[in-house]
Amino acid sequence: MRFGIAAKLALLLLGFGFLSMGLVGTVAYTNSRTTVLESAQRELLTATQVLGRQFQTNMEIVSSDALMLSRLPSAPRVAQARLTQDHSADEAALVAAFEALMVVRPAYFQVRLISAAQHGLELVRVDRDGANLITVAAADMQEKSHNAYVFNTLALGAGQVYLSDISLNHEQGAHDGLDKPTLRVATPVTAADGSVLALVVINLDLNGLFERLKADLPSAYQVYLSNHWGDYLIHPNPAEAFGFDAGRRIFIQDAFKPVADLIKGTGGSAVTSVPPITQRSPGLVAAFVRLPYGAQRDEQRFVVLGLSQPMAQVVKQIEHLGWRTLQVMLAGGVGALLLAVLLARLVTQPLKRMTEAMQGFAEDQTVSLLNDNRQDEIGVLAASLNAMQNTLVSNLQELNASRDAIEQLAQHDPLTGLPNRALFQDRLVQAMTQAERDHGALALMFVDLDGFKPVNDLYGHQVGDELLNVVAQRLQDCVRRMDTVGRIGGDEFVVLLPLVSSVHDAVVVAEKICQSLHEAVNIEGHHVMISASVGVALYPDHAHDMKTLIHFADTAMYLAKKAGGSQMKVAVVANPDRAV
Repeated sequence: MRFGIAAKLALLLLGFGFLSMGLVGTVAYTNSRTTVLESAQRELLTATQVLGRQFQTNMEIVSSDALMLSRLPSAPRVAQARLTQDHSADEAALVAAFEALMVVRPAYFQVRLISAAQHGLELVRVDRDGANLITVAAADMQEKSHNAYVFNTLALGAGQVYLSDISLNHEQGAHDGLDKPTLRVATPVTAADGSVLALVVINLDLNGLFERLKADLPSAYQVYLSNHWGDYLIHPNPAEAFGFDAGRRIFIQDAFKPVADLIKGTGGSAVTSVPPITQRSPGLVAAFVRLPYGAQRDEQRFVVLGLSQPMAQVVKQIEHLGWRTLQVMLAGGVGALLLAVLLARLVTQPLKRMTEAMQGFAEDQTVSLLNDNRQDEIGVLAASLNAMQNTLVSNLQELNASRDAIEQLAQHDPLTGLPNRALFQDRLVQAMTQAERDHGALALMFVDLDGFKPVNDLYGHQVGDELLNVVAQRLQDCVRRMDTVGRIGGDEFVVLLPLVSSVHDAVVVAEKICQSLHEAVNIEGHHVMISASVGVALYPDHAHDMKTLIHFADTAMYLAKKAGGSQMKVAVVANPDRAV
């Protein structure tokens, strides 16, 4: 039996059509799956890095809180008065300070003042017990000198902070903190002559901290945390965590092989995919980062933080697209078999255009809309490919939007929208670099609100938050568009003035800020009065590096507050502890 040209062409077109559709479908499915998987890994790594920065930021906040408590005047007086005189008033003030801090820091489940003498006897202790804060009676205080966090902290100098290893809290009477993953942050309390009288210890609930940190992440994300050996400290299955505490070691690098490089110190981050083992053990996409913490960087103290999400969530959409592509291919094959002889050319040209469109999309994600007006298999194929392109582009846009939202959360204060400490310091470094290159100058101001806490306590946090927003707006109204206003915590703000010609320029702005913040504010029918203490330091007049410049400005602000508040002080070059 001899075949004519039409039959041969039809068979050729049919074979070519099946081959082309098979190749296009396979390439589109494979490339799309790889692209989405890699994109998911990048997004997961970005989220992990953001979570890691938030963890390190929280460590800095806890350290700052410990230093703040150690510098309260009542702390050394309580430590000394235990041996010499009545201390009830100072102890009450210290208890009030501990409780106020624990109210705004829900991850703190215990704050203590421990004596350097008397075998490390607890002098003041406030515990969290459910929704309540409990001040422990003197008769229930314990001796703690045998604990590493006590004798290691007592060996430090003033202003130094000790961060313990993360462990389960087995200390007697720990209330909410009992048997929970705990990080202890401690700092010495010193006398005027520099001798160590006591130490302030803050117990931090790691589980609670990470639950709050990942609150804005997708619910399917799971958190992992290990120590520098790889022992799990936090795991989605609590039975896997702190295995060493029960006499068995469960290592993160056994489940996620690339993490071994982070443990060895040969890498800073890793992404990996774990294939499913059983139906109860689904595949995972995971990302991990190595996070140094504490002041003992010479000891290479670090933890490994990771996030994972089910593989099924990542590839579900691609698998659906693969099935849809297969359906379209089968429909196109049937149509090609019936119409190839009469419509060979008509079928060939649309297939060529579709192939080019898919290749262009696979190479650079360029969307080429196909003509889907035809009421046949070719039209169905074109419509399906259009839908696939639009769906993938929409997914990429959503992923980019999620990344932008995570970056915004990492760099801005969630209440006022102002730059946070990390972003402000980055801009300060850039401004100092530009000033050094141009032989110019800049001014740094620390602004601390006078009387904010009484307003916050009297009218509540809602009024306090609205007041902080008003302050943020007034500060921005007092400066130029090129200047930067940031919030670095509580009621403390910072202002960066690049391109100032003299200290007079900074003084004018500082006085304007003092005057603006001294004006009354009406919030929810309340007539609120506050003021501000402003400290000013200039580069290069006072310092040539960021740390010293910040110290000058902060000290000047403290002296302004000490002088009665509602005023500004300029740092003195010769003495960082004085201001004018």
